[in-house]
Amino acid sequence: MNLLRATRHGSTLVLLLVSVAVCAAQTPANSKPVSGVEQIAAAAKAYSPDLVQQGRALFRKDCSFCHGRDAGGGETGPDLTRSKLVAADVDGDKIGPVVRNGRPDKGMPPFDRSDQEIASLVAFIHTQQANALASAGGRGGNGGRKGVDASDLQTGNVEAGKRYFEGAGGCAGCHSPTGDLAGVATRYTGLELEEQMLYPKHAKPKVSVMLASGQTITGTLGYLDEFTVGVIDSTGTYRSWRTRDVQYKVDPALNAHVELFPKYTDADVHNLMAYLQTLR
Repeated sequence: MNLLRATRHGSTLVLLLVSVAVCAAQTPANSKPVSGVEQIAAAAKAYSPDLVQQGRALFRKDCSFCHGRDAGGGETGPDLTRSKLVAADVDGDKIGPVVRNGRPDKGMPPFDRSDQEIASLVAFIHTQQANALASAGGRGGNGGRKGVDASDLQTGNVEAGKRYFEGAGGCAGCHSPTGDLAGVATRYTGLELEEQMLYPKHAKPKVSVMLASGQTITGTLGYLDEFTVGVIDSTGTYRSWRTRDVQYKVDPALNAHVELFPKYTDADVHNLMAYLQTLR
């Protein structure tokens, strides 16, 4: 009986040792644990090279001036390869609405893009994110934003931009190329100029002043207290009146810029930028 029990125990031990040996043989000697980031990168959806290339071309045309040519972040736009929104996106359900609606509070205009164009952008951005995660080895990269090539900001048509400035954009109602915008391309360059155009941080409020004669003077607010209101008109000339002698209305500084966001096309943005770069 004891001999039978010992024989059974011995057989079990042999089987266990054989199983361990087989598992060891099937496991590479240099294997290492796979990080969660590497698993995400490995599981990333694969897109056709043609679709990714279409997205790359569109991204560099419309998005690279803020987000960098490789979606790794520009001087003002975030690194999309580290974006939580991109990571949570499924077939464009998060990226698509942002592209089409923009983010006015962050200075991003909307872009009217077809489903195919959105799909190509999604393919490119997700591919870039997967590549970044894989190359980072799970460390997420250094997170440093990159510069933007000047050529990315010079794809518009100057004459078309001037027409937009003087016409449909309504820019000439508040600004003048020989007044407040004289030399603007010298004071600001590259993305700083783009930012000032889309969502100026230090914009002054607009003001309209109605004189006793019925004439209305409009411009930017130059000065205001309980006794005096001052206006800088479209020629850059400062004019002031006693508040008791006129009627005036002050509008928030960024209203006009914010109202343009849903109206901009990508061509408008590039053309206007091209025109502004001539004001030196």
